[in-house]
Amino acid sequence: MAITAAMVKELRESTGAGMMDAKKALTETDGDMEAAVDWLRTKGLAKAAKKSGRVAAEGLVAVAVEAGKGVAVEVNSETDFVGKNAEFQAMVSGIATTALTVDTVEALNDAEINGKKVSEVVTNAIAKIGENMTIRRMQSVTGDTVVSYVHNAAAEGMGKIGVLVALKGDNEALGKQIAMHIAATNPASLSEADLDQSIVEKEKQVQIDIAKESGKPDAVIDKMIVGRMKKFLQEITLVNQAFVINPDVTVGQAAKDAGVEILSFARVEVGEGIEKKEEDFAAEVAKTAAGA
Repeated sequence: MAITAAMVKELRESTGAGMMDAKKALTETDGDMEAAVDWLRTKGLAKAAKKSGRVAAEGLVAVAVEAGKGVAVEVNSETDFVGKNAEFQAMVSGIATTALTVDTVEALNDAEINGKKVSEVVTNAIAKIGENMTIRRMQSVTGDTVVSYVHNAAAEGMGKIGVLVALKGDNEALGKQIAMHIAATNPASLSEADLDQSIVEKEKQVQIDIAKESGKPDAVIDKMIVGRMKKFLQEITLVNQAFVINPDVTVGQAAKDAGVEILSFARVEVGEGIEKKEEDFAAEVAKTAAGA
C-alpha cells in the first residue's frame, strides 16, 4: 500500500512521533493506522495519543432520568453553532425524554413527540436550521438509584459529555461523584468481567513486544507482563480505578464503604469515534462568503 504524506501527518499528530518514525511504522504495517500506533508503542516512539479523540460530529448529548431508568442520547449536527441553538436544544431535550420509553434508536425514531414521529421532528429541524442532523446513539441504565451528570453543559441536562450511573442501594451524592469520575477517566468497562477480551489481548501483545525489545530473559519478561497487565486493568476498569475524589481507595471500595453497588454506567461523548473532516479555515470562510 502506498504511504501518503497525509497518512504520515495523521499518525504524527495522533502519537507525537517523528516524521521518519511515523513513515517507517506505516511501511512496516502496510498502512494500517491502528497497527502503526502499536508498532510505535512497541519501539517506545509513541508519545501520549494527545489527538486520538479528534472527531468530526458536533451536537449535544442529553440525559434524562425517571423511575430508576436513565438514558443518554447523542444528537449530531454539522457545526458547534447548532448545539447552541435554542430550538435545537429544545428538540434534543424532547428526544431524551421520549427515549425513556424505548430501548433502541430505531424505536426512538418511531416514537412520537407531540403527535409527530421523532424522525419527522428531526427532518423538520434539518429543513429549518439548514444542517444535517441525526440521532446517532442512545444508552440506558437501570437501578435502585440512577444518577446523571453532564460535563461542559450547554443547557440543562445536555452538553458534550453525558454520564449515567446505576446503583444498587441509595446514595445519590456518591453516584454523582462516581459520574464525575467517569466523565474524567472514561473507563473501558465496569470490571474485568465485562471487559472486551480483544482489548486485553491487544494490550498484552503490545506489552510482550515492548518487553522483548528489552532483551531480558523470558522468565523476567513473563513477570514484567503480569505486572504491566495488572496495572493496565486497574487503569481501565471503573471499580479498580483510584477514585478521583479520594485516590487512596478504588471506586469499587468507595461504593462498598458507602453500602452501595455499582450496577452499570454509560458515558456518551459527542462525536466520539467519528473521524473529523478538516478544512482550511480561510477556505471555509471564503466559501461561506461566496454563498457556497
